Amino acid sequence: MLDPAIGEYQIIHFATHALLNNSHPELSGIVLSLVDRNGYSQNGFLRLNEIYNLNLTADLVVLSACQTALGKETRGEGLIGLTRGFMYAGVPRVVATLWRINDRAAAEFMRYFYQAMLKQHEAPSKALRTAQIAMWQSNRSAVPHYWAAFTLQGEWR
Repeated sequence: MLDPAIGEYQIIHFATHALLNNSHPELSGIVLSLVDRNGYSQNGFLRLNEIYNLNLTADLVVLSACQTALGKETRGEGLIGLTRGFMYAGVPRVVATLWRINDRAAAEFMRYFYQAMLKQHEAPSKALRTAQIAMWQSNRSAVPHYWAAFTLQGEWR
């Protein structure tokens, strides 16, 4: 399902749907393609336990899907969810969302985010703030619902 070379990338971006199960977080995951290159059906659901078993060296994972920063609060463990899975797999920081996001606004947000990070060489935490301010100052997507859902978890530097 996932290319083994995924472990070699510096930034991994998932712009897809995610399923979150607060009662049983192990059933949570990311929906990938349900068909292969030849048009045949395949299991395109990347479950949380599979994420935990990845060996990633990426500096950042971006989960541009609805409610990816949520999970189940477990006493003594903290929040069990997709972001924790990626951190366990070796990623120091994850950008994720707190609520349902609008696809067009998310694409615009990501344009600002990556422009700040890759062209202006800002750290992910600063690029996130830069993107939020740019969205806030725009006429089309100034409402916080469109940009405030994105959060950075993990190492902020």
